[in-house]
Amino acid sequence: MNGEIFRLALIGALGALLIAAAITDLRSRIISNRLNLTVAALAPLWWLASGLDLWPGVAVQLVVGAIVFALFAALFAAGMMGGGDVKLLGALALWFPWQAVLSLIVLMAMLGGLVTIVTVIHHRMTKRLGQPEIPYGVAISIAALWLLGERYLNHFA
Repeated sequence: MNGEIFRLALIGALGALLIAAAITDLRSRIISNRLNLTVAALAPLWWLASGLDLWPGVAVQLVVGAIVFALFAALFAAGMMGGGDVKLLGALALWFPWQAVLSLIVLMAMLGGLVTIVTVIHHRMTKRLGQPEIPYGVAISIAALWLLGERYLNHFA
């Protein structure tokens, strides 16, 4: 039972970090490196609590995290994403199996479209100059929270 309590505590910590990421991105359009590092640093504890084997389990998680980071770093280089968003996605990829990471990306993209529409409408209604900065961390966080709820807290599915 102690192992299950530890797992739930880690899920709770990740959830709190995701909420903090969404709020800070919404307020200041910044997701701190410290927050992203904490998400990444807690992943090995999650692997341990989940009984993930070093090979191939941990190795796959590291490869998936690196691939996600590299793909979204290319979007950052093209000016399509913020650096904090890229780091948050890479850190989150360390937590979920690769199949769930694909679901995270699809859900994030759909929610990101909604966040973009709302942000652009707000930008135009307030008659601000320049291009609006999209708080994509909100979409990333909601998608990850959704997956956490579905995957680890919904025992009826």
